[in-house]
Amino acid sequence: MEHKMDYKSQKEIHIFVESTYSDLQKLRKEKKKSDFNELLLKDLPQVKRYITKRLNRALSKGNLPAGKYSPDDFLDQLFIEVHDHFDEVKNNKDLYPWLFKKTDALLEDTIVDEEFNAVFFENIDDFSKPEWDEMEEKFSTDGDGDLMMIEELDDSSYNHNDYVLNHVFVENDNNQMITKLDEKLGRENVRMHANMVLHHLPLPMRTVFELATQYHFDIEEIAIIRGQSLAEVQQLLENARKSLEVSFLNRYFE
Repeated sequence: MEHKMDYKSQKEIHIFVESTYSDLQKLRKEKKKSDFNELLLKDLPQVKRYITKRLNRALSKGNLPAGKYSPDDFLDQLFIEVHDHFDEVKNNKDLYPWLFKKTDALLEDTIVDEEFNAVFFENIDDFSKPEWDEMEEKFSTDGDGDLMMIEELDDSSYNHNDYVLNHVFVENDNNQMITKLDEKLGRENVRMHANMVLHHLPLPMRTVFELATQYHFDIEEIAIIRGQSLAEVQQLLENARKSLEVSFLNRYFE
């Protein structure tokens, strides 16, 4: 079966990866490792994006030595892990979250546990607009904001219609708030602010939010990827959404 990488949305990416499962299984059984890796490579663009984001943040926070690792280093190791442990995948629906689970394990074996700014998280509802503006200026000056923005915009498989505010203000009666923020800020400023807030949140909270909103995994799949309970994942997602919601409201609607 020929697998063409013609997906345009995160949902299509999930479907595409699922479609490769039986052929990967067959190629591995037939010991055609080169063909196995060639097909697996088609499943990994979003995995590489995930690795790149994690490495960028770890570097910016000083949790990884500069210049020591590249995304390809982790992809090379992932190819070995996937081939050697492919029997762990029980069906096509499990393949995509399993790839992220293996990736998470590789990253966390390398990246030093980061310290997050507890003061920021605990006092997020008390920051004034000038304080938010100062934080964003520092965020941009340090390069973190530009780095993440460029990465998002340069990713050809990123769904630009999947607007960050739709994931923050999830209640139906918040549509008016989304419209107001959209008109007041524009999408690039909204994305910059969201990236800044996520950058300061605890790693588990940030990772769960991004797996749900950028890679479109459901709660059950994220629990598998992160090795956490459904309740823990749900709480982390709610905390991330609440933090973002409060930050937008306090900064732009004091």
